[in-house]
Formats: sequence, structure tokens, C-alpha cells
Amino acid sequence: MNFNTSMKELKGIGDKNGALFHKLNIDTIGDLLKRFPRTYESYKEPVSLNAACEMEKAGVEAVIVTEAVLTRVKGYQILRFMAKDHEGNPFQVRIFNMPYLKKTLIPGNRYIFYGKVLTVADHLQMDQPKLYKPDKYEEMTKGFIPVYSCTKGLSNDAIRKYVAIGLKETKQSISDPLPGALLAKRDFPDYFEALHSIHNPESMEALYRAKKRISYEEFLYFLLSVKQNQSHELLKTEKNRFIECAQTKRLIEALPFQLTSSQKKAWSEIEGDLYSGKICNRLLQGDVGCGKTMIAVLSLLSCVCNGKQGAFMAPTEVLALQHFKLIEEMTRDYGLPFQPVLLTGSIRAKEKRAAYEEISNGVRNLVIGTHALLEDDVIFQNLGLVVADEQHRFGVKQRTILTKKGEDVHTIVMSATPIPRSLAMILYGGLSISTIPELPSNRIPIKNAVVDTRYRPTAYKFMKDEIAKGRQIYIICPMVESGMMEELENVEDYSQKLKETFDESVRIGTLHGKMKGAEKNRIMEEFSAGNYDILVSTTVIEVGINVPNATVMMVENAERFGLAALHQLRGRVGRGSHQSYCIFVDTTGNGKSKKRLEILGKTNDGFEIADADLKMRGPGEMSGTLQSGDTGFIYADIYEDADMLYLASQDVEEILREDSDLTKPEHKTLRTKWQDVLENGYLHTI
Repeated sequence: MNFNTSMKELKGIGDKNGALFHKLNIDTIGDLLKRFPRTYESYKEPVSLNAACEMEKAGVEAVIVTEAVLTRVKGYQILRFMAKDHEGNPFQVRIFNMPYLKKTLIPGNRYIFYGKVLTVADHLQMDQPKLYKPDKYEEMTKGFIPVYSCTKGLSNDAIRKYVAIGLKETKQSISDPLPGALLAKRDFPDYFEALHSIHNPESMEALYRAKKRISYEEFLYFLLSVKQNQSHELLKTEKNRFIECAQTKRLIEALPFQLTSSQKKAWSEIEGDLYSGKICNRLLQGDVGCGKTMIAVLSLLSCVCNGKQGAFMAPTEVLALQHFKLIEEMTRDYGLPFQPVLLTGSIRAKEKRAAYEEISNGVRNLVIGTHALLEDDVIFQNLGLVVADEQHRFGVKQRTILTKKGEDVHTIVMSATPIPRSLAMILYGGLSISTIPELPSNRIPIKNAVVDTRYRPTAYKFMKDEIAKGRQIYIICPMVESGMMEELENVEDYSQKLKETFDESVRIGTLHGKMKGAEKNRIMEEFSAGNYDILVSTTVIEVGINVPNATVMMVENAERFGLAALHQLRGRVGRGSHQSYCIFVDTTGNGKSKKRLEILGKTNDGFEIADADLKMRGPGEMSGTLQSGDTGFIYADIYEDADMLYLASQDVEEILREDSDLTKPEHKTLRTKWQDVLENGYLHTI
């Protein structure tokens, strides 16, 4: 068996389990083994109830002393019973929505109850603890337990079982794409050992080494593709020189606000590229709400004034539509020469055909859309400039497809993900970098608070007051639904809790990544239109979405996110004329966690936060949850793994200097991987 072998060929997987794995986008053994755990749990020796009260989570060995009673409260089925630890200390246990456990929860049965001990009124209590037989729990104290993304009907234990089978069956067929000399130079484990350690870490050191090796490899493929693309750029001619036009100056003068000094500097740098006769290939990096879109509009205006067509590509339909409406409005208000057309996947076939014709004959000089711009049917008459918004959502190959629809096309890629300049210069190899670090002067700074769970009632009262003023609220949870990580808030249960907290007049919507694209778009549009008062969401809410009426952002389990990711979320508010607020709920009660989060309370500067995040993450520190692909990588984290990014950059330079086409025998496997990257994108390959 190898990575391409179907999951259904693994022992024990029939059509039913195969369908469940398919729901997780796992169809082959390779898909399974490359689906890494989202986090790990380590279990300490059981402690007394009193000792557990002082701990975040702990295992308490106890005996059930009363019958389990099933009650129904506000849609929940709750099992309640009493237990006593070995010292005779009693505590209540509540288990939600698992009525079938009643038959096994018999007085006299002994379990290890693993969870958080709460003080409730006059008694101690554990809600939704995990229950283990003592011998099973003892096994679990000997290492780290991987926790995977699950789906209903497919438990974490089942996934662990099939991962173990997959590793055993493919051990002989897995070859290492990295040359042996490189592995020795960097003291990396081989590929199979790294996979095994990620799925079954024997120690934190083994897990750390494996993570670094996989992160390094991901950076290596990405940087190889960047360097290859960069070498092609050097061959470009100078046929697409723009001539300076008066319309851009007139628009700047007519705007009801002044461009910031950093906006002016960025625009000057882009103008210098466009008018120089060389191909503009520039990253426009700016903090959330800094005004990058206005620089994009000026660039596209210069393009159409030079008789060329422009393309403005956004990662989602919601964001593309927002850009389209803005440019349509500015075209009317300022008499701009744009003839824009919107092109997304949901547009009807008849409208698409009409758009294709108008683009190909030059009637439309600006095309705004999503990945739909990459389709073969989209043929430009005279494409001169491509602007890609939230560039990390597009691969090098995708941008190349679009630029190849014209000759010597200028490219501007924009990102609101704050990346320290030292890292950005590596990640975006051949791109010049312009940065907009300051916000427009009319932006009211967001007020921030780092709080613990006791603050929630106060926060809800504050939200009611904001809603009464006609404002809107975002609440972010790290999980979609209840599952293995019971201690984390999830969108489904939290929404239900809010409906019980607020009266019926408060309109509550939910949004998460398991929804289909059309449904996500509809909900965001409804929220933008003011048809929901509160939106409970995962981090799927789009970067760049503009809802000026939203004034409160509350992030639950804030300690589970990177600082840069939290800053991105905070950028969803503070976009209007009203004072906005961001509440970070730290559920750990941990002093280190609070200190880290308070950096967000001290500054709204994303670049300062990114640098602090980079400095605060120790070399062995593992993220609690994945960062939702904020920078486009699957496993590597540009902050946590910055050391691997630097090493990969050095090694790519050395490899290509000695073997520019990767034709040496020792680079054969690496070349195969590299070609896969160029053809399918590095995210597909990893």
C-alpha cells in the first residue's frame, strides 16, 4: 500500500466508514496520514478532588454513589449523579445529551473523571468530564494523545486506530523527498519517523523535531515555487509601460478625506513601478482597515486610463461583491472611466456568457471577481494589471494563470496579515514590498479588554445596550460543534445559550466553515444588511468584510489563537463612525496567557503585534489549535516556525545555485515534488 491507496482498502473500512472519512476530505491513506492532529492532550496521575480544584483540568479517581437521574432543561438532556473521591469528598457530575450512558453509570462503578472541577453554590461539580477505567487511564498517562478533527459517527479513537494501520501498511513504500545530506545537515528525522512522531509523539522533544521538519519542508516547496516564478519574471520585456495620467491626481484631490502619509508613500512606489517600463510585481501589505483598497483603485484607474484592462481578484464572493459595489459607487460619484463587471461562481450561465463576450471585446475594462477569473473562458483583450486581494488565499500558480492572460502584466498582491518585514522578504521573494502601517485619521481606536469567564454576564448586558442603539455584535468560538475538545466553546451550543440569555427580539445568526459557500455568503450578506444583531461564528468571517455598524467583537477561548489571528478578527469592528470594542475571553486563568493577550490591549498596530508574537513564542511551544490557514500554509506557522523559514530560504538558495533545474540524482524525489507544486500548487502537494 502507498499514499495513493484508497481508504477502503484498509482493514475494517467499508462503505459506511469510507463515507464518514470522505466527509473529512480523506479518501486515500495519504490524505489520512497528512491530516495531522489539531492538538494533543497529556494526562497526569489522578489527584484528589481538593487538589483538582486548583488545576485547570485533572483526573480524579472516584466511585459513583447515587443513581444517574435524567432531566430535560431547555432542549438539553442532562444526566446528574454524585461521586466520591478516595478521600470521601463528594461532587456532582453532569453529562449533557448522552442519555444512553445511564445504563453504565451504576453506583459502585469506579472511573477516572477527567475535566475541570467547578465550585457551584454550596458544592463541587464536574460538567461533561471524560470517563475512563483506571487501567485505561494509566496507559494514557504514558504519552501524548493526539486529538483529530472528527465528524459524527467517527470518533477520535477510531481515527487513531486507522492512522496506526495506515502507518504500518505504508512504512515500506514511503520515500523521503529531502536529500539525505540535507536531513543530516539540519538534523531532521526522516519523513516516516516525522509522520509517526506527529501522530504518536513519545515526548515533546520528538513532537517538536517532527513538527519542525514538516514545517521546513512546506516552506522549502513554497520557496522553490517562488524562486522559479521569480526567474521567469526576470525574462520579462518592457512593453507594458504606463504613462502618468491626470485622473488619479484628480481623484485623490476629490476624495472627502486625505490619504495618510503611508498611503501616499505606497502609491508613489507603485506609480514608480508602473511608469518605469519594468514589470510591477509588488506586495501591498497593510494593517486591517489601513486603506489598501483605495491604493488598488488608484492603480486600476491608472491601468484603464492607459487603455488597458484590469482584474481585481478576491478570495470570496462576499468580498468580490463588496469591491464591485465600492467601485461602482466611486465611478458614479467621481465620473471615473471604469466599465466594471462582476464575475463569480454563482452568476447565471447567461450572464457569464455575456460577461465573457464583453471582456474579450474590451467593452468591460475592469473585471472584479473570485477564482472564476481563472477559467479558460475568461479571455482579455488587453490585460494590463492584476490586483489579488488577500493574496495568501491564492497560490503562486493561480496568480500566474491570471497574469498569463495578458502580456507583461503588472501584479499587485495585497495582504492584511501582519507579517514582520524580515519574514515577508523571504516569503515573497521576487516581490517588492510596500507597507501601510497607519490607519486613517478618522478611525476611532478600538477599546480592548482581556477578561475571564466571570465577565460574561457583564459583556452580555453591554451587548444588549449596544443592540438597543442599533449596533451589531460578532462572537467568535474556536469550534463548530461539541466534540473531543469539550472545554472549548462551539458555535452551535453557544448560539443556543445566547438565545436563552437574550429575549426573542434579538436576531442571532451562525456562521462556520462546514456550511456551503452559498449559505456562508447569504449569512454574511444578511449580517451586512443589518438583518442579524449577533453573528456567532468561527474564524471563517472574511478578512476585509466591511460592516461599519458592527461595534463589538467578543472572542471566546482567546488563548487558543495566535496574536496575529486575534488582531485579524478584531479588524472586523472599528470600521464605522461609532466607538468599537473588542473583548478577549481568556478561559485558562493562567498568568502567562493573560500577559500575552494583554499585548492586544496595549496596541492596535498589527505589525507591532506580529513582532511581539514572534518574540513571545518559545522554540518548543506548540500551538493549541491551528491558525486557520491565516498565511496560507497548512501546518507551518510563520511565527512559531520562523527559524525553519530562515533555514529553508538559505537551503533553497544553495540548492538552486548548485542545481538550478534539480537534475542531480540526489534531487530526483525533490524534483518530483517541486513539479507537483508547480502544476497543482504547494497546498495541494503538502
